[in-house]
Amino acid sequence: MKISSTNSLLLFNIFKMPNIKITNRYLFLSITYLFSVFGLLFSSCQRNTNSVSIDDLKCEHLSNPLGIDCENPRFTWQLNSEEQVVNQTAYQLFVGTDSLEVSKGVGNQWESGTVQSGTIPVLYDGPAFKAFTRYYWGLKIKDTDGNWSPLSKVSWFETGMLDQKNWEGNWISDSYDYFIKPSALFRKSIPIEKAIQSAKVYIAVGGLYELSLNGEKVGDHILDPMFTRYDRRNLYVSYDVTNKIIKGENVLGVHLGNGWYNHQPNTVWYFNRAPWRARSKFCLDFRIKYVDGTEDVVSTDTSWKTAFSPVTYNNIYIGEHYDARQAATDWDKPGFDDSGWKKVLATGAPSTKIVAQTLHPIRDVEVIPAKEMTKLDEKTYVFNFGKNISGTGRLSISGEKGTVVKLTHAERLDENGHADISKIFQHYTPEDDSAPMQTDVVILSGKEDHFRSVFTYKGFQYVEASANKPINLTPKSLEAIFIHSDLPQVGSINSSNELINKIWKAGNTSYLSNMLGYPTDCPTREKNGWTGDAHIAIETGLYNYDGITLYEKWLADHQDEQQPNGVLPAIIPSSGWGYHWANGVDWTSTIAIIPWNVYLFYGDSRLLENCYENIKRYVHHLEGMAPNGLIDWGLGDWIPVESKADIEFTTSIYYFVDVTILAKAAQLFNKEADAKKYQTLAHRIKDAINEKYLDTAKGIYANGFQTELSMALYWGIVPEKLKSKIASQLAKKVQSNNNHLDVGLLGSKALLNALTDNGYADLAYEVATQKTYPAWGYWINNGATTLYEDWKLDESSLNHIMFGEVSAWFYKGLGGIYPDEASPGFKNIILKPNFVKGLNQFEAKHESPYGEIISSWKREDEMIKYDITIPHNSHGVLYLDSEKFELQNKDQHQKVKVRKGEKDKPILIELESGNYRFCITY
Repeated sequence: MKISSTNSLLLFNIFKMPNIKITNRYLFLSITYLFSVFGLLFSSCQRNTNSVSIDDLKCEHLSNPLGIDCENPRFTWQLNSEEQVVNQTAYQLFVGTDSLEVSKGVGNQWESGTVQSGTIPVLYDGPAFKAFTRYYWGLKIKDTDGNWSPLSKVSWFETGMLDQKNWEGNWISDSYDYFIKPSALFRKSIPIEKAIQSAKVYIAVGGLYELSLNGEKVGDHILDPMFTRYDRRNLYVSYDVTNKIIKGENVLGVHLGNGWYNHQPNTVWYFNRAPWRARSKFCLDFRIKYVDGTEDVVSTDTSWKTAFSPVTYNNIYIGEHYDARQAATDWDKPGFDDSGWKKVLATGAPSTKIVAQTLHPIRDVEVIPAKEMTKLDEKTYVFNFGKNISGTGRLSISGEKGTVVKLTHAERLDENGHADISKIFQHYTPEDDSAPMQTDVVILSGKEDHFRSVFTYKGFQYVEASANKPINLTPKSLEAIFIHSDLPQVGSINSSNELINKIWKAGNTSYLSNMLGYPTDCPTREKNGWTGDAHIAIETGLYNYDGITLYEKWLADHQDEQQPNGVLPAIIPSSGWGYHWANGVDWTSTIAIIPWNVYLFYGDSRLLENCYENIKRYVHHLEGMAPNGLIDWGLGDWIPVESKADIEFTTSIYYFVDVTILAKAAQLFNKEADAKKYQTLAHRIKDAINEKYLDTAKGIYANGFQTELSMALYWGIVPEKLKSKIASQLAKKVQSNNNHLDVGLLGSKALLNALTDNGYADLAYEVATQKTYPAWGYWINNGATTLYEDWKLDESSLNHIMFGEVSAWFYKGLGGIYPDEASPGFKNIILKPNFVKGLNQFEAKHESPYGEIISSWKREDEMIKYDITIPHNSHGVLYLDSEKFELQNKDQHQKVKVRKGEKDKPILIELESGNYRFCITY
């Protein structure tokens, strides 16, 4: 805040006016005003130094994470101030075991000192941590005026095992026979008489589990731990159960399920033959600290007791069978008589690498009531939940004891109104009909029964409840639970075209339905981590959701799966399937593309650095396959509409992409020899592609298909002088197809972006909003709430993310929001909006590491009103293709610099953080 010149002159003139006698009254008024002005000045100074708040403190990209194993965790934060623009020039960070001392700016573990930097994340660089210890941290920042902010609020993180040697428990199971079908319950009675300070549970599992303490479920995670290559890496989860401890007997309960660890029926992916396969097992340490300073560790050993659960069968693909007549009440509570239970068996660990699960967990995220219920007969009801999801049904029912109820989850209905799962049988090879696909089976107890599966999930919009005897159900008897990795949403779009809004929502639902600890292709028949689907959708994921922790976990799975020669499988994790087919360069380029995009969106190079040698090994293998710079190894443009692009052409482009990323990473990590080598290799690949596939006379690549032209443009293959010619040919090709797409998976990534980047944004918008086949809008107009696997309506899966790039294009092509490779993590924001014809209003928001970015425009007659928000501690560059604009700056403290831009965007405007409105005339 500033004192205005008017007030300053007024104060001066009070004493200067010759015709006014300075009486006591005037003197009193003058002194009073003087003090008020100085008060304003003082309060202004106070606000200038104290109005900055440091918020959203995260360690390892999580808020207050419990049980981390990282030796040098990353710290991030955001700056906020209502009264001024704040740019960080330096920081001081404090880490210690005493929260009060940290709140005063004292860290007994580490103090960074004054570090001249305005970027995040910041890496811990202090002494080694102790295991099982809570550390507090806070910081203050210095702004461009040299003022230091107040200290932030204190945040914390807590270390877990840190070292495999810190585990005290043994791995235990109920059997060595992995053909046993019922799941197992485990319990341990623990007497606690002294006052406790803290109680933590650390649990690692081969399979899936639910943990309980004194009859209550611990935590809100579902389907834990996440699926990994179990014989090479296992994840453990940490829980704080301090508030659940009671004086006297306490009981820990563990219920184990199969998950991907013990896949019992045959599958075409060979998970039933996985090298890790065994009966589900677990290891647990229960660490108790008492007020008197003593500690106890209660661990898994052969003193634990076990019995079968009422879950008589569970399979991640098929479903769960539950016999309510066998329900064990109070089995995990104090006072339960477990004399009939048997002792557990000691067993070996699945792997030698057991590490913390440090990512956003899978949860029950949304409960959806039935939109409608149809009674087909006295034994059969069909529930429609209105949208396609990943999850399970939750049933409340009363019926005759022994009645068998089947809950069949399906994406579609057949002509008779029954749940239709015929499209998913191609990947299901049952031994008999006792375990139908995507079907839970419940045997009623004769009382009121409540059931939901805990160790499986399905993909569905409809659930058919059918019984062997008449049952009475109402629309409230069954509800759907949407289950997925609970990733924070960081992006949103809204427009005047409702079709765009629906496509975006459908894309989000498909993305989340296929995020359960790793990115999958579909939640129904496969649930596989198809690499190609994931890297095509990476920008869609990162514009919309905070996915860094999940992708870091999945790229660790890549490292576990990569062979010494560099080869990766097509699906990750894998039982061994996928090294022989479908794992070409166009799919397994995930190893380079995903770490690079995470770096661009977060400004965090750790994943890219961790994967550097893996990328290098991968590229080395490709070099051996492509002595002439071209490579013919891939699936190609998967599921095209009609035109099938040349596979060698598309595969070689991805080879070029991988090598280019490797060269950039080498430059980033100061590996000059590698940078030079791979820059040279990238040029050689590019030249080889152009030499064989570019027809300069016609201005086309290969056959001149949409995929071929758009990929060459989008991935930077086209020589600069030919870009306009190739783009013109692409536009003509699209227009000759009645402004419809004719691409498969690879082309769907490139088409809209290539058109937009080369002056055809209006045409890209036409393609994106078509309502007739083939188009995203064609699905939506025919009732889709998700994106499909095929451009046709009745083929394959109805919940796939592989054609989801359109959602990212909304942020880029319409909102114009791009990360800057030279200043990643949106430290500098590139803005290239396109005010396309036929759209009256559009808004895109993205919560970057530094804060919320808003790009919003509205058409009013011949004018565009364009609003921009640049968050604190970042800046932006706006490119406009019109020189006729007026800046109506919402923040008087902001400055802009206008200079000549690129040929297609003649105006370039540099923006500091703040809010802006531009009125643009066309």
